[in-house]
Amino acid sequence: MSKILLIDDEPFILMMIEDKLKRAGLAVVTQRESVTAVERARRERPDLIILDWMMPEVSGLEVCKALKSDPELSHIPIIMLTAKSQEDEEKLGISCGVERYMIKPFSPKILLEYVLEVLEKYKRKP
Repeated sequence: MSKILLIDDEPFILMMIEDKLKRAGLAVVTQRESVTAVERARRERPDLIILDWMMPEVSGLEVCKALKSDPELSHIPIIMLTAKSQEDEEKLGISCGVERYMIKPFSPKILLEYVLEVLEKYKRKP
């Protein structure tokens, strides 16, 4: 069973996404604080991370950079969630190593499709 680490400071978003992913048979671990997100990723060793860009302590972009610069975690794919809809911001997220970029509000069904697509893609890699 694939494990997803979901990092977002909004309880409703966490609950909605967690419910959708669990119904699809995925294991989900949630994290509301971005400041300890890298430590949590080290502890949990998820197969994929869903990360909110706009977090109160440390931005999701900074968390992404930290994850991608850590040799033990850099291989974990990241789906970035954000209310930032400017093309430059999307390019910045992708240049940081984000696999997929979803703008809030989003469809939980499409997010699940992205999750399954990314998990399948990374499962095939040696």
